[in-house]
Order: sequence, then C-alpha cells, then structure tokens
Amino acid sequence: MTEQSNETSNETSNETSNALSTEQNTESNNEQDQSQSRIFSLDIQDNGVAVITMDIVGESMNTLRAEFAPEVRDVLGEIKANRAVQGIVFISGKKDNFIAGADISMLDACTSAEEAEELGRTGQQLFDELEAMDIPVVAAINGAALGGGLEFALACHSRICTDNAKTALGLPEVQLGLLPGSGGTQRLPRLVGLQNALDMILTGKQLRPKQALKMGLVDDVVPNAILLDAAIKVALDGKHKAKKARLDLMGKALENTGVGRKLLFEQAEKKTLEKTRGNYPAAEKILEVIQVGADKGLQKGLEMEAKRFGELCMSAESKALRSIFFATTEMKKETSIDGVEPQTISKAGVLGGGLMGGGIAHVTACKANIPVRLKDINHDGIVNAMRYGYDILNKKVKRRFISKAEMQSKMNMLTGAVDYTGFKAVDIVVEAVFEDLGVKQQMVADIEAHCGEHTIFATNTSSLPINQIAAKAARPENVIGLHYFSPVDKMPLAEIISHDKTSPQTIATTVAFAKKQGKTPIVVKDGAGFYVNRILALYMNEAANILLDGEPIEHIDESLMDFGFPVGPITLLDEVGIDVGAKISPILEGELGERFVAPQAFDKLIRDDRKGKKNKKGFYLYSGKDGGKPKKGGKKVDESVYKLLSINAVQRLNREEVAERCVVQMLNEAARCLEEGIIANPRDGDIGAIFGIGFAPFRGGPFRYMDTMGAASIVSKLKSYQERFGDRFEPCDLLMDMAENDKLFYS
Repeated sequence: MTEQSNETSNETSNETSNALSTEQNTESNNEQDQSQSRIFSLDIQDNGVAVITMDIVGESMNTLRAEFAPEVRDVLGEIKANRAVQGIVFISGKKDNFIAGADISMLDACTSAEEAEELGRTGQQLFDELEAMDIPVVAAINGAALGGGLEFALACHSRICTDNAKTALGLPEVQLGLLPGSGGTQRLPRLVGLQNALDMILTGKQLRPKQALKMGLVDDVVPNAILLDAAIKVALDGKHKAKKARLDLMGKALENTGVGRKLLFEQAEKKTLEKTRGNYPAAEKILEVIQVGADKGLQKGLEMEAKRFGELCMSAESKALRSIFFATTEMKKETSIDGVEPQTISKAGVLGGGLMGGGIAHVTACKANIPVRLKDINHDGIVNAMRYGYDILNKKVKRRFISKAEMQSKMNMLTGAVDYTGFKAVDIVVEAVFEDLGVKQQMVADIEAHCGEHTIFATNTSSLPINQIAAKAARPENVIGLHYFSPVDKMPLAEIISHDKTSPQTIATTVAFAKKQGKTPIVVKDGAGFYVNRILALYMNEAANILLDGEPIEHIDESLMDFGFPVGPITLLDEVGIDVGAKISPILEGELGERFVAPQAFDKLIRDDRKGKKNKKGFYLYSGKDGGKPKKGGKKVDESVYKLLSINAVQRLNREEVAERCVVQMLNEAARCLEEGIIANPRDGDIGAIFGIGFAPFRGGPFRYMDTMGAASIVSKLKSYQERFGDRFEPCDLLMDMAENDKLFYS
C-alpha cells in the first residue's frame, strides 16, 4: 500500500526528516587535538573591525558546544581591551554553513533536567554578553543558521545573509521534542513579531534568504562574494537601535495589548492541540514560554525557557525523537556493502508516467541532478509525468525559492518517448507500472534488449517478490527492488530489496542512487510486501475488522490519530486506493499465510466501484452538496457505506482499545520481520515505519515502543486478543523468547 498521498502524513514524515538532517551530530576521533585548537579565530583589521571566524577543525559543519563559551568570552575580552576596535563581524570558516545547531550528543549526555537546564543557561548568559557589547556586532551568514546557530545570530545587533541556495534560517528544536533554550523564544518574537515567531518555532520551518529579509529576520541579502565586505560596512556604520517587529494595524492590536495577546495565544494553543493531539509536549511548552516573555518581560521569559528546556531534554518524547536523529545520522555515514564501490549513474530511465513515475522522474532530475528519459505507452503519460515536475517547480518559483531559469534548467533534464529511443545510454531504469507480474517480467526483458549489459532494472513494486520479477531475466544480478512511497517528492523513505541473485554492486549503486534523490534507504530482504507494506497490511486489516464489528469510521480514524499516526487507517485506505489494497491482499495472503486474509469488505466495496479518493467514492464524501466541511482534517463519512457492508455503526470500544488492537498487529509483524531477517536490525525497522507510514515519531518507532512497553506486556496483550479473535494475534517466537528472558531490542 504505497500510493499514500495524505498531506498530513507527508508533513509529519518530512518535519521529522528535516529536523534530523539539520542539527548535525559531531562525533570526532580527535577531540583532544581539537580542544587544543581555537574554534574562534580573531583578525583585527586596519579599519577597526574585528573579524571572528568560526571553524571547527575536522568537521564539515559548525555546531555549538558548551565548552566553546570560555573561548568566546576570551575573544570578546580581547576585543574589549582594544579601544581601536569599532565593530565585530562573526563569519563561518565553512563553505556552506554558519552554525548548523547545537551538538545533540551534548544534550543526550545530560542525566537530569537540572543539568540540561544549566546548558540552556550557559547559552543564554553567553548570548546576553554578546548582545551587551557596546560596539556593533554583525552576523555574516552563509549557509545554515539553525537552532543554536540562529540564536547566536539573534544575539548579534545585525544579520546579513547570502543568497546561496543553502542559506536557511530557523529554529527546528521542536522537531527533536525541544524548544530553543538559549534565548531564541524571547529574541525572535521581539524581532519578527509574535505571530511570525510562533509559526517558525512551533513548526521548525526554515526561511530562505528573501523570506528572512521580508520578515525582518535579516537586514540584507547579498552574494557570498561580498558577504564579508557588506558585514564590515554595517559594523562601521555604528551601533543601531534595537529593531522592532514590522506589524500592521491588526498585528499591533493583537501583539501590543494584553487582550490581543490573550486572544492570539488562545487561538495558537487551539490550533497546536488540533495538530499535536497532546502528543508533543514541546509545542505546548513553547507557547507557555513565549507567552511568559511577552506578558512578564524578557528576564522571566528566559528563566522559564531554560527550565522548560531542561524538562523537555529528559522527556520520553524528546529522547525518542533524538534516537531517530542519531539513527539517520548514522545511516548517512554507512555504505550498503563494505568494499563495494557503486557505479556512476550518469543517466536514468523511468518506465510509467503515472503519479509514481512522475514523482520518481522529478526527484531524479531535480534532487539527484541526473538526466531522465521517460517512457510510457502513450504521449499523455509523458505529458502527465512532466506536468508533475513542472507543478512542483512552479510553486517554488512563485514562492521565490528558485528562479524561472533554474526551473527551466531542471525541466530540460526530463525527456520522454513512447518507445525505447534514448534508453541505450541509461545506467539505471526505475519501473513504475501497475502491479502485474507478467507485465513487470516483460519490462525486464525489454530493458535487457534495449539497454546496456550494466543497466540496473529497479522495480517499484509494492508487494511482488523481486525473485519472481527476475525469474526470467537474462541478467538477474541487475534486477533489484526500489520501493518508493507516494508522493515521492515528499516521502523520505526508500526500501532497497535484493533477491538471492542481485549483485553487491547493484545493491551499492541503488542505495547511492536513492541517497542522491534525497531518500533515506533501508536495505530489506526479498519477500511479499517487504517490510513496510507487510506491517501496514495487518494494521489496516485489523482496522477493517473493527469497522465490520460495528465501530464508526471516524471513531477508528480518530483513535489511531490520537495514538500518533498522521491519518487514520480508514482515511489512509481511501487515500491509497481501495482497489490497490484489494490487489495487494491476495499476494500477501498467498505468500505469507492465513493471518493476511483480508476482511470480506473489500469485495463488496470493489463491486460498488468504491476506489476511494481517486474516484471520489469511498468511505468518505469527496464531492457534491453532501461533501460538507472538513472535520478535524478529514471529510464527512459516506453513511451509505454502512448499509453496503451491513454495519450498524455504534461506538462500543474506547479509543485506547481500538488503537491497541491495530497497533499490536503491526508490532507483532515488525518483530516477525526481524526474526525472519527481512530487516537487518531494529533501527532500520524503526526508520522504515516512521518515514514510510508515519508511525508516531515521538514513540521512536515500533521497536523502541516495544522496548518501552516491555515484551511481556505485548505478548500478554496479543494472547488476550488471540483468545477473543483467533490466531491472527498469535505472538511471534521472537517476542515470546524476549518476554521469557526479559530482553530488549535496544541495549
């Protein structure tokens, strides 16, 4: 069930993915040597400007660490003692980042809330000293200024950034279950206004240079070539008065009066809880801290900020989110197979111009910068695939993320045909046609006939075993699974599936290809449904069983959203396509056994031509006067589906039991996949579930969640349901063994 197009799921997955890719882990093998070298080097120029260059030796990114504070104070002390110094410019020695955030391992080492709170206070005190300098202090920003990096820049009197595509400014701490702990919750609202600051801090969004300039976050945007000169000029202009937020009349009414602020925070809290459903305490703490600062002053705000920062560092939610960060950071450093170099991909082919094919072509051309040759059986398919990419790029042009010239350059990398003209030179072909074994086997034969002997055939099948697709191949070593999740441009996961004859170089090359597309790939063993769709199928089946037992559709969806999924399972089935689910179920049942037998509801729904959102006929209403307004992110239920399925819909179960029945099925199957070697380790299982289907990030993934619950507790719940509903709930052997021996997935 891969054709998932729900925006909420994408946002959740992408918010987590963005947080994990911005705050950089900074492990070093030569920490002792680095501690003896200066991170902040001082150059007092003839014009009286002190240029301080930040550069952590041996690291690709600058990150903040508590032990840097004394060095910064020493440098500032040296400047204070020199009356010839007229201004200060902070600039990075790195090619494309200012400061990418705080060293997360520093937070992970804290053993108490008080210890973490002290870290926040250390940062606050340092930045207070910076802000109190009686000469102009300018931050010259090129590349990422995120988290603690932006807090550093906010403490400066002025900020200038470059128009570099990699320049981004934001406070993404919320995505790690934290809040900005070194003054960010207080300085940002005073600079850009409460509404803008709340939007940035509650979502963790990153601003591009022009957006930052428009908001007043930076004072100027210049080419990188003149960044230092421009910053020096600002420093020599003299110290400016603290800037006030640019507010219109409505903004002033809301932000500058007690009544207005009360209304503003009440609405912000309401919207926040609708989105987080109370599962992300950092969001609520952010609102509290910013409101204290707005109502009671800067000092009270800073005190509350440090205290709440310490508490959040110790929270289970933040620890889970930080575990995802560490996992993805580790995965970025890994090669799929030690000692095997991936072959160079200079040109790629894509078979199929549907939503998946269009998405795959887009990320290949626009993120991996690899030319793409599209093939479809008709010209409409080619046009649709190209329109998919055009629409995405055009939105970026309208938002001024890219220029029209950049958009045209990207579009020029996409070409297409209804035959195999132009395929001879491709190094990899990604097949994205419908789920039919015979068709996919024919695609393999066609590629072997029209492409080079080295060309990789990567199939985007969602459930068919790769060994079956490769069964008739002349070069089976070149055949591999490359399973994307829809919409491809937003969902971060890719499953790489090798069969028993796939060569090591094919695996290594495909993993490298997926990474270039911006994906987080996990390598899984061949088998029906692979990992993600396999654990999803039982979860979805159980939701359908609960529906057939008489629970209302919206109650089921709300229950699983309360648990932490971005959308409920019934909504997801409408989004994926009921017909897609109906096609996948028999494949899984045939390969994996009776526990994958789908409820009979599928047959009745298909006979009634209910495919879901795609044909505006499913479990929810999508058109017409009865469509109604969206309720809590969804649409009104199509009540006629109850009659079709002979259901008397009455709520009998509480939300916790509905969620538990669905989730324990997923957990049991995830453990079984580990037991069978479908996934290599719990880490990959957690990343796959979070990035592929939106498993609650604040729970850390299925395996970390099982460790939290305890194997004995899970086995007990499964056995209880097994007695009531049958052997589909039978605990797998691995969980039984772990329960008996009190084992954990993670030590």
